[in-house]
Amino acid sequence: MGIVNVTPDSFSDGGRFLDSVKAVAHALDLAERGAEILDIGGESTRPGAVPVSEAEELLRVIPVIEKLVRQVRVPISIDTMKPAVARAALAAGANIVNDVAANREDDAMWQVVAKAGAGYVCMHMQGTPQIMQARPSYADVVREVGDFFRERLRRLNASGVAVDQVVLDPGIGFGKTPEHNLQLLASLRSFTTFQRPLSLGVSRKSFIGKLLGADAAARLPASLACACLAVEAGVQIIRAHDVAETVQAIRMTEAVLAGKRI
Repeated sequence: MGIVNVTPDSFSDGGRFLDSVKAVAHALDLAERGAEILDIGGESTRPGAVPVSEAEELLRVIPVIEKLVRQVRVPISIDTMKPAVARAALAAGANIVNDVAANREDDAMWQVVAKAGAGYVCMHMQGTPQIMQARPSYADVVREVGDFFRERLRRLNASGVAVDQVVLDPGIGFGKTPEHNLQLLASLRSFTTFQRPLSLGVSRKSFIGKLLGADAAARLPASLACACLAVEAGVQIIRAHDVAETVQAIRMTEAVLAGKRI
């Protein structure tokens, strides 16, 4: 899943692709490099990010999606917390809603997904992007994320979203300390018991910097290590900035795993 941030303030590439022409060109380049899903986002969800209005988010993402659907065959994902943005994006040709706010209490987003028959990435987050890193706390982060998935699958089903529409994402960095993130990464296989595809986003994230002292531009090796370990644990979707490098690392991992089965 290639990341296309149509934002001025995303932690890694904020501002580089705010212009829709540049965003489309970047997305096409990611597809050429091997992205099998393009994830388009118009609102930063980095810790402490300032929310944007619905109108502004629509202005950022809809022109990009409308242009891309005429030029690529890969599925397009809309990375949004707003039901109205998701509805407009799906109408414009997106296929998947990537919802970092799946901890929501109302079912408006799920009704949009159900009506469209779209894919839905259900991501765990403690709190909101504005406060999620203030003081993350868990008694057992792996168990609590698993409990969240179980309860969300039940509520999604009650809202008309079929289980085969759902992908699960443990939300690395979303309301977690570096230690919580490591515990989740070490326990990814436990989430395969839900028998749903798993998605993982670790690319260039700040916990890598806290653990290894690397700035955002120098976190590719650690990002690839996490991606390879995730694939070995049963994760099917890796959300990444550096698509070509990630594809190569994953294909090598898959080849080794295939060799183990011979």
